[in-house]
Amino acid sequence: MKLDFYKYHGAGNDFIMIDNRQLHFSKNDTILVQKLCHRRFGVGADGLILLENSNTEGEDFKMVYYNSDGRTSTMCGNGGRCIVAFAHFLKMIEEKTTFGAVDGEHAAWVKGDTVSLQMQDVVADGLNEGHLFLDTGSPHHIEFSKEVGDLNVKELGSQIRYSDIYSNIGGANVNFVQQSDANSFLVRTYERGVEDETFSCGTGVTAVALTAHATGKTTSNNVHLATPGGNLEVSFDNDKTRYTNIWLTGPAVQVFKGMLEC
Repeated sequence: MKLDFYKYHGAGNDFIMIDNRQLHFSKNDTILVQKLCHRRFGVGADGLILLENSNTEGEDFKMVYYNSDGRTSTMCGNGGRCIVAFAHFLKMIEEKTTFGAVDGEHAAWVKGDTVSLQMQDVVADGLNEGHLFLDTGSPHHIEFSKEVGDLNVKELGSQIRYSDIYSNIGGANVNFVQQSDANSFLVRTYERGVEDETFSCGTGVTAVALTAHATGKTTSNNVHLATPGGNLEVSFDNDKTRYTNIWLTGPAVQVFKGMLEC
């Protein structure tokens, strides 16, 4: 069977996008997803995303996300932004949309190559300097550092991801963070399921922004995050430790189109 696919990236976090409204793509073929995401023997991507019809009233479509290891996973922020750009390309939506994902419903808007995605509300309590952890749709460990440029993110991230601290949740993503000014941070992320550093991580920079605010590193409700793949922005409202109206904004760009035989 021949199947069209599209390659997208959100600040360097790249995905294979497939229009699966007709359910032609097998959702249980872990090996096929691994093969397609492989950077030597496949298309190459951090993950694969299926756009499907939603059965929920008020939703324009549904997002099904796979990590490059072939397994369905928790929410992907940059992937969510890219699927909105994809739906806009398919002329399913205009500037605004609401869609379903593994962690619930998300609103979003698209203007040119910029997509803003509303994230789920987060309660940031129990944070401390020795062990910073926040779930923003995916679980994230956050470590602040004076310098992140020379860190071996794959080695250090893997150690924390597989540590006993997170064994009960199947491991955590790991973010290494350097503050650059009052409301700006440099972020490098190790992603579980990819098992390597990615060029950016949407749920990761969201966790960094909220953690930085909750621990007093910034007083701004509009935080700028620089990643190896580009710049992202997180804005939010907050009432003490509760964060609402969280928006993740940045580029979501189509790279190329191809055809699969599967």
